[in-house]
Amino acid sequence: MVTQTFTERLRATPTKPGVYIMHDTDAKVLYVGKASSLRNRLRSYFQSPVGLAPKVLAMVSQVTDFEYIVTESEQEALLLECNLIKRHRPAYNARLKDDKSYPFIKIDPTEEFPQVYITRRVLKDGARYFGPFASAGSVRSTLALLKKLFPYRSCTKAITGTDPRPCLDYYIKRCVGPCIGESSKQDYGKIIDQVSLFLEGKTKEVVNAINSGMNEAAEKLEYERAAALRDQLRAIERVHEGQKVLSLSNENIDVIALATQRNEAWVEVFFIRQGKLIGRDNFIMENAEEDSPAQTLTAFVEQFYDANPYVPRRILTQYPLEDQAAVESWLRSKREGVVDVQVPQRGEKLRLVKMVAENAIQGLEHLKVKQADTMSFSDALEELQEALSLPRLPNRIECYDISNIQGTNPVGSMVVVEDGKSKNSDYRRFKVKNVEGIDDYSMMREVLTRRFKRMQPTATDGEQTTNGSSAVEPDTTSWGKTPDLVLIDGGKGHLGAALQVFLELGISTNDVPLASLAKENEELFVPHDPDPIVLPRTSPALFLVQRARDEAHRFAITFHRQRRSKASVQSALDLVPGIGPKRRKMLLKRFGSTAGIREASLEDIASVPGMTLTMARKVKEYL
Repeated sequence: MVTQTFTERLRATPTKPGVYIMHDTDAKVLYVGKASSLRNRLRSYFQSPVGLAPKVLAMVSQVTDFEYIVTESEQEALLLECNLIKRHRPAYNARLKDDKSYPFIKIDPTEEFPQVYITRRVLKDGARYFGPFASAGSVRSTLALLKKLFPYRSCTKAITGTDPRPCLDYYIKRCVGPCIGESSKQDYGKIIDQVSLFLEGKTKEVVNAINSGMNEAAEKLEYERAAALRDQLRAIERVHEGQKVLSLSNENIDVIALATQRNEAWVEVFFIRQGKLIGRDNFIMENAEEDSPAQTLTAFVEQFYDANPYVPRRILTQYPLEDQAAVESWLRSKREGVVDVQVPQRGEKLRLVKMVAENAIQGLEHLKVKQADTMSFSDALEELQEALSLPRLPNRIECYDISNIQGTNPVGSMVVVEDGKSKNSDYRRFKVKNVEGIDDYSMMREVLTRRFKRMQPTATDGEQTTNGSSAVEPDTTSWGKTPDLVLIDGGKGHLGAALQVFLELGISTNDVPLASLAKENEELFVPHDPDPIVLPRTSPALFLVQRARDEAHRFAITFHRQRRSKASVQSALDLVPGIGPKRRKMLLKRFGSTAGIREASLEDIASVPGMTLTMARKVKEYL
């Protein structure tokens, strides 16, 4: 047992804050976590599995070693955790998808005539950074708006003020022409200051400054300059009017909410500056499966603000963060000022969080539709047929998956994709009955045997009864249909288990093609070929098989949870001597659950038909 292996090491683990790293048999990093007490946190993994989440149980079952790094504080542990997650990309940590570096807008005030850049590197170099943005496209949209509103230079040449002629931007009033000496360093600096204020959401200050400049130009009879400032002012005011007023106060707030689907979460962030919504962005968190929304949200906040140089005074979240005190303390040290992370319970702020949550739901739905729209089903089928050398187009795909936790409550699932759509009426689920312990291959063999036995005819072709009719009526249900492709969730081992079933049942893979999809690298395996088939990441065929695999996994894990929940209720009462099926049924009927029984008084339990005061005491003692 893992617990016995680590007993002495756990005793020697310090109670100081730090970061712990879980490894599997190949020394690969499975999980990185932080703790205020390393010993207590690590012990929680390797003691009783009761109460551990399914994802944690699955992770612990693969752990063969762990290490830890002691830090001076929880804040230091949080920073180290973020860096290690970026470096190792552990399979069981929720993280920003692709772990990419997000783009920022950079303005370096130390330059003589500062430029406005796109950058993905945030350095402590005295420059000002605004972001992060979800994509380079959203940065370019912002820069395009800034260029319309503020005439800063977009060239990269050295500014001497002696160029013979300016570029086109000058003539269309998109640059003030410092290259030909039309703008001094001080005047140009004022424009850059306005850009910074606008990006901070301080639009009112920008408007006041431009208005003052316009009036000053008019007083000096510089009507052309005053007209240019007037046009700029009108353009900014139009943008300003389009910014939705969300608060009567002049607060700077980030509002964060999420929506989850399978192993991904769509996180929506609204940026409120000076009480106005100035922008929004969205991010994808992967490996969020089985994590609670609070866990996913905490991971996002840590990774987002680790990459973001700006932290607002207040952050509103949809769910409370785990280790909120430590996260707040870290954010305060990063901001060098007060930071409050709140989960609103009422009023305008709650309505704001609900609005962001609704946008997250809509964003996730739009993403699913977009993915479906970009995939041509006929192209996907043809590509999949060619990649797997299938004898016919895989119009009917059956996908199988197994779900269990350390061998308990094992189940299997069969989902069907037919003509590009999930065919729910043909879905089937299986209770694995004849396999003990952790043996996914045997479980898969049992599920496939039970399914494909039903497909086999019980009379030879052409065999007739005495009245001339067929000996066996054809099965028109999903059991009788022959799939064009059987897809197994797993690698070579699962494929081998499926192939063994086909051989035992006399099914040829020429008639019923077989393949497996390994999740880690999204590789396809087919019988009698040792090398994997790797489809391009943007391939419609890959998206098709991934969708089938994910649906099979969802269907299996939903059934497994139902069984596990039912088993936990039954086993708790089954431990009580003298409580048989009838008494258990009567108790659950009266109190609804074991929790209800646990909270009931002795007299209430004894009043249930078939119960006595003595039996009631036993029930209370065991529960």
